[in-house]
Amino acid sequence: MTVPQIRPVATLAAVARPSVDVVVPFRGAPAELEEVLTCLDRLRLGPKDSLVVVDNTPGHAPAAGREGEAASVMLATLVATPGYARNRGAEGGSGDWLVFIDADTVPEPDLLDRYFEPWPQERTALLAGAVRDQAVPVRGNAVARYAHIRGLMGQENTFDFGRWSFPQTANAACCRAAFDAVGGFREDIRAAEDADLTFRLEAAGWGVERREGAAVVHRSRQTVRGLVAQKLGHGAGAAWLAREYPGSFPPRRRPGLLWWGVRTAVRGMVSAVRARDRDIALFAVFHPLELIAYEFGRSLHNRPRQDHGSG
Repeated sequence: MTVPQIRPVATLAAVARPSVDVVVPFRGAPAELEEVLTCLDRLRLGPKDSLVVVDNTPGHAPAAGREGEAASVMLATLVATPGYARNRGAEGGSGDWLVFIDADTVPEPDLLDRYFEPWPQERTALLAGAVRDQAVPVRGNAVARYAHIRGLMGQENTFDFGRWSFPQTANAACCRAAFDAVGGFREDIRAAEDADLTFRLEAAGWGVERREGAAVVHRSRQTVRGLVAQKLGHGAGAAWLAREYPGSFPPRRRPGLLWWGVRTAVRGMVSAVRARDRDIALFAVFHPLELIAYEFGRSLHNRPRQDHGSG
């Protein structure tokens, strides 16, 4: 995905919204960190806002700053989880609200302003921004094209669980007072920390609102291995939630799921050949693979590796 080379905009002339601290957890190579910082340069900040990328990569040394950059980089590698990284980033700010976005997203420049159109209700603690999968042409990368036509990372996926719906912190805002009151994210789990935070906030009497105008674009996985690893992690998180919150995310029977996957793939491929439609073929192959990987991910633990570092 080509990222526009937009330089930092330090402040807006006036902002009729609360101050915001933007926190972006990161794990990856130094070159990838540079790409993330370039993407974040497009984000418009108000005079009291802050923007921090929290490097949670085991073994990394502190990154050198870039002259005139909008974002600062914090090293926090003691616990290798997004929750730990987000909590460390939140501690360093003082904004009235926290906005969490993932490192593999590209924010719209006016993201922060859009979060407060309209103003949140008094007992609202979480605002769910929009997550749009990267647009991929019809003949583009097969995995990324599937993510695009499936809407793989859209907030609709996690707002379809009734009582257990939650916003993904790939793009979400949280009232700092509420965040601090419930103790922030769980730091001892690798996945589902966003769902857990939502459920604890709701138990404390706080609410959730949608903000579809506050959007980021999610840069999709490019390989089958990457897609499977992503869904295995989501499955591990779902199993942890099912134990922590009984009745929340019940498992499916694996033998029935495997048989359904085979039948769905075969029927879909036949339809794709008849219609000469590549998208039908991609959906036939990858949708069953996605659901099967998610279900088998339930057998994996949701605890972090015991990495040692600073921060």
